[in-house]
Amino acid sequence: MAATRRLQKELVDIQKKIDAKTISYCKRVTTDDNILLWHCLIVPTKMPFKEGQFLIDIAFPAEYPFKPPKITFKTPIYHPNVDEKGQVCLPIISAENWKPAVKTDQVMQSLVDLVDEPEPDHPLRADIAEEYVKNRERFDKKALELVKQHAHDKAK
Repeated sequence: MAATRRLQKELVDIQKKIDAKTISYCKRVTTDDNILLWHCLIVPTKMPFKEGQFLIDIAFPAEYPFKPPKITFKTPIYHPNVDEKGQVCLPIISAENWKPAVKTDQVMQSLVDLVDEPEPDHPLRADIAEEYVKNRERFDKKALELVKQHAHDKAK
């Protein structure tokens, strides 16, 4: 079980960084009895998303690191690159871009970068991408409303 060994090491490394406060993009990582499923609390840094924290699941295939993980937002988010089911379009974990040397903390950092800087040219939700481009003020307002309704409190 190469995946299990690698994920246990990555989890320990990430937890050390969280405890030492050397990473700011993630506040918490937990697993149940299954090391192939991580529950993470990510922390965006730019408005309108920086007002909250977002729960995501990272599901690793048994073939990890030779196949990429899958990320799902559990906290609703108003974002052009995240669909209604919480699925995210993240280039670093696409099948054609995935490299086994990529670590999970790099994936999480890329995810937070995408949340902070949406890519409207590669949307999962074209209507939100169009609003982001054509009426940024309205996009920011709607996104902030959803953050206040659903995101975890930043103070916790």
